[in-house]
Amino acid sequence: MNAPINTAPTMNDRDRILAALRAFAEQRPGMDPRNYGDWASYRSESRSITRDLHHARELLAYVQRSSMSAETLRASFDAYSGRLTLGERDGRMALDYCTGQYFPTEYRRAVCAVLAAACWSYWRDECMPAPDLNLTTGERTYDGKSAGDYLRACARRNLGATSARRWFN
Repeated sequence: MNAPINTAPTMNDRDRILAALRAFAEQRPGMDPRNYGDWASYRSESRSITRDLHHARELLAYVQRSSMSAETLRASFDAYSGRLTLGERDGRMALDYCTGQYFPTEYRRAVCAVLAAACWSYWRDECMPAPDLNLTTGERTYDGKSAGDYLRACARRNLGATSARRWFN
């Protein structure tokens, strides 16, 4: 008797890393209202945490549609002081996070920092044009901009202005 064939597409490492980052960012923050002096400060913090989720989703969407490699993603986990680490548990990608002060306000920012570092590396290594060399000053420019300005413009082109301003300035 023939064994059934698994027709489900297998996920490559890049997709598994992105799925782990997405699941980590989408988890509920677990805020405790007793940690706040009043409801206004609780709601303010809640809005900030939700904004971090929107930025994480935007960065994840860009990385998903890019041709960024799993190696670039893996190398970016040293961002955010290396608090977010990638490992494997039971054959699945797993993320571990070492909290600095208060988990609900940090964990989505860690995801954003890792993805922003991956985007910066990807744009720097894969997307920058050949530099123009100014023979009098010895300065290299990329389409008339410094390397950092070119990469920040790339962030504004590929992401929303708010995410680009927050994670690439």
